[in-house]
Amino acid sequence: MAHQQSSQARLSPSGDTEDITATALLLAPRLAYFAGVARTEHVTRAALEMNVPQPTLSRAMARLEQDLGVDLFARHGRTVSLTPAGRTFLASVERALAEVERAAEEVRADADPATGKVAFGFLHTMGAETVPGLLHAFRADHPRIRFSLVQNYGEAMLERLRAGELDLCLTSPVPDAPDLVARRLDEQKLRLVVPADHRLAGRRRIRLAEASDETFVTLEPGYGLRRITDDLCREAGFKPRIAFEGEEAETLRGLVAAGLGVALLPPPTVPRPGVVELTVTAPRAAREIGVAWLADRPDTPPVAAFKKFLLSRRGSLLP
Repeated sequence: MAHQQSSQARLSPSGDTEDITATALLLAPRLAYFAGVARTEHVTRAALEMNVPQPTLSRAMARLEQDLGVDLFARHGRTVSLTPAGRTFLASVERALAEVERAAEEVRADADPATGKVAFGFLHTMGAETVPGLLHAFRADHPRIRFSLVQNYGEAMLERLRAGELDLCLTSPVPDAPDLVARRLDEQKLRLVVPADHRLAGRRRIRLAEASDETFVTLEPGYGLRRITDDLCREAGFKPRIAFEGEEAETLRGLVAAGLGVALLPPPTVPRPGVVELTVTAPRAAREIGVAWLADRPDTPPVAAFKKFLLSRRGSLLP
């Protein structure tokens, strides 16, 4: 009797997370056994089908009933039948087991060397040309590997990497954190983009200090390119006067074309009318592009294959 009270206390319907976890740990190992006995309505036959010693299965069912505090089976010699409570419990157990099996099939499929999935994050500026070209080249040798693609700014991708939502990400600046592994892959020159009718539009090259009196349009704080812009301007001896902050480089280019400011941006995929792009001679204006992944997390075969491919593109990542 003392044991029954103890079990019922562990299964109290309080709804607290700790109680739910304790209940799951207590019941989970016996659910498949219960479903097998319920299906065959015969403990010995179920034990043979599941390759479990019959005494072990009998004890498991008795303990399950004891922990729940209800009778799940009516005994009739060597056979059993479900009680009303047993039928109610079975319906939920079968759904739970089916969901576990579905989840197992999904993770097995995602890890399949030939047809598995890679969750890959990359910067918005990599999306129009760089990433499509990479995927096209990779799938020449791995035609059935699937991808879940996420475009975002660097810090947001690193958060998703740490949360287990991404396997790999292309980002800039290349992160330096103890929980991450990062490898530099390439470098991208940044240009000062000015309106076509701007006083500097007739130039081909410029020292960034010459733009110290200009109004800038930039990405929002938290974006890697914003950090690089701030650092370059500081190195040139001034703090940029910012009129507009955005989330996407091509939007900034449009703002420049509309005469709303100047911007430090990577080269466009397609030339944009209404702007002129000047080479910055000082300070050296470039951003490093790298690939990052979570340290100490084992790779599935498709992730390992794509990681190896990316690392092989060191120095030739960008078009």
